[in-house]
Amino acid sequence: MSAPTVAGQGSFPRRHGLTRGFTLGAPRGFRVSADGERVAFLRSSGPMDPANSLWLFDVPTGRERLVVDASQFSADLADLTAAERARRERARESGGGIVAYDSDRELTVAVFAIGSRVARVDLLSGEVRVLDTAAGAFDPRLSPDANKVAYVAGRELRMVTAADEDRSLIGEAFETVSWGAAEFIAAEEMGRTRGFWWGPDSDALLVQRVDVAPIDTWWIAAPVTPWEAPKQVRYPAAGSANASVGLAIVGLNNSRVDVDWKARSAPGDGWEYLARADWSREGILLTVQSRDQRTLGVLDVDPATGECHERYQVVDEHWVDLVAGAPVLHEGRLVTVEDRGPARRLCVDGEAVTGDGVQVRSVIDVGDDGIVFTASREPTSVQVATVSWRGELSWWDNSPGIKSAVVGGATQVHLSRSLAFHGTGAEVRHAGRTVARIASRSEAPDIELNLTLRRLGRRELAAALLLPRSPEADPGAKLPVLLDPYGGPHAQRVQQARSLFYVSQWFADQGFAVLVADGRGTPGRGPKFERAVRGDLAAPVLDDQIDALHSMAELDARLDLDRVAIRGWSFGGYLAALAVLRRPDVFHAAIAGAPVTDWRLYDTHYTERYLGHPETEPENYERSEVLFGAVQADDAADAPPLLLVHGLADDNVVAAHTLQLSRTLAESGRPHTVLPLSGVTHMTPQEEVAENLMLLQLHFLRTALGLG
Repeated sequence: MSAPTVAGQGSFPRRHGLTRGFTLGAPRGFRVSADGERVAFLRSSGPMDPANSLWLFDVPTGRERLVVDASQFSADLADLTAAERARRERARESGGGIVAYDSDRELTVAVFAIGSRVARVDLLSGEVRVLDTAAGAFDPRLSPDANKVAYVAGRELRMVTAADEDRSLIGEAFETVSWGAAEFIAAEEMGRTRGFWWGPDSDALLVQRVDVAPIDTWWIAAPVTPWEAPKQVRYPAAGSANASVGLAIVGLNNSRVDVDWKARSAPGDGWEYLARADWSREGILLTVQSRDQRTLGVLDVDPATGECHERYQVVDEHWVDLVAGAPVLHEGRLVTVEDRGPARRLCVDGEAVTGDGVQVRSVIDVGDDGIVFTASREPTSVQVATVSWRGELSWWDNSPGIKSAVVGGATQVHLSRSLAFHGTGAEVRHAGRTVARIASRSEAPDIELNLTLRRLGRRELAAALLLPRSPEADPGAKLPVLLDPYGGPHAQRVQQARSLFYVSQWFADQGFAVLVADGRGTPGRGPKFERAVRGDLAAPVLDDQIDALHSMAELDARLDLDRVAIRGWSFGGYLAALAVLRRPDVFHAAIAGAPVTDWRLYDTHYTERYLGHPETEPENYERSEVLFGAVQADDAADAPPLLLVHGLADDNVVAAHTLQLSRTLAESGRPHTVLPLSGVTHMTPQEEVAENLMLLQLHFLRTALGLG
């Protein structure tokens, strides 16, 4: 029986909600075996099926087959632990079924969590077995010899063998202490979602110990169920304490060696953050940061004693960025990514091997032939390249788009997004020859982009203008303008990928000229452009949105500057609130979704990177507050309409941001609207919420701008 399609499912907002943004059914989670013979990946059955199954592609025969059908575990998959739900929230995981798996290097065995248990599958025979694990299991990891599985259950790290022998490896009775799970800051801000690592001989593990006792307790209530107790969270707000993170090498023979990673060569008060850990044949390598993030250290660990020695250090007067895949060792050579001069550069043992025109984005693979990495030569595209150990640089593909890759042996999976096609293309190449394209079962929306990419203003800001596609539209008529930015660090909205603009185009088709612009602080333009927000997260980003708006209006007279609105979520919501409160002369309506309104209420690692510690640099927090510099209308009724939207279950940008802003606005007599979303976190994966939220925004904009 074929999977249901989105055809006939109603409006674009409805289809967008049902398909999770037209992503369901797309292949993802690729792994390639070390010999290049097999490729594993996840994919659901179709565009409305959120449950991912596990697939295997055989490179020599060119055939793919279903290894694990997620539907056979539907009951188990509905039973997720609180820890697993939190892990998925941190990873912005909106899918279901098998959302992650681990395997041996040869891709012969894989393990994955199903609900609160662990399953093991022989990838060659297809035999699946649910292991006899403790209740509440999550994050299973296979040992290098493929005979054992370590996993987290409750607050302890456990292990189960292929013979179903299950036992605890390490744990404590203290309620604030856990072993093996990444802390909130690591998962939310550092891209590290795991807290334990197998040793290469499968006889020991490097395990993280987290004590949240130093962190203040916050409470997240569910007002629609007042008979239920609020959810307790330990939230490390800017300027407050982080979790205490320790490390130990735990042997399967019950030995334990503590790793004193905070003790040596640390600046100031010592190393604060464990950003990355690796344990390979070359040893244990830790990547650590100081509290102010201006110093990054690379430490070697002696597995026998736990003693640490500093191998390398990177220092920056503003901050040192964490880059996926680095630092990493290969045959004694250390690969790092460092900001030097006008570029983010790939470095080997401290020597740069990429030049001024290359902005490195991530490290994919390090092998005998060199380093595979992604980088931008202009901000709207990301390409894959290889640099040899002799410094010879070669680009895999020069076509525009967003590219990445997964490699193993002589096989590569080329992943690409483009303005020319929907979704992500996945092409398997072996020895330089294309052997297959992994099919996507997602569906493209029935919407065509009317998109123009521009570079605007004196800063040449990357921008996209989307206009209505209606043939009845008067080509010379004035159009109300909707700015649709994110605008903050570590994210771009203007890239050459079709799916980034579906929602913007839908708003355009409702009669708007939609402008999307990436201002200072966004990546892909080099260190100076990103660091322009140090000490002020408000003025530079808002100024750049205004510059883009006015520059675009000079190029296209159809933009009606007397009817300008702005919408955004998260940092984009913060930017939207800033716009209508600080510059009501430019912006006439705003929709602020899950906005940060007081940076003292946001987390340590993100906030202090840009604003410093609130005790030593309080002026940065003051100037970055939403209400700093807000314009008070002579008549409150003349204030531009503002819609605040917030999920009440949000544990990232907590609802207090919106509620405190609303209280202050009410006390000053400024009209505004608050839309609370019960049971919704920082994501909005619920179909009905995602659909109706778009329609409610459209209604608000039409009313606010007097469009009928």
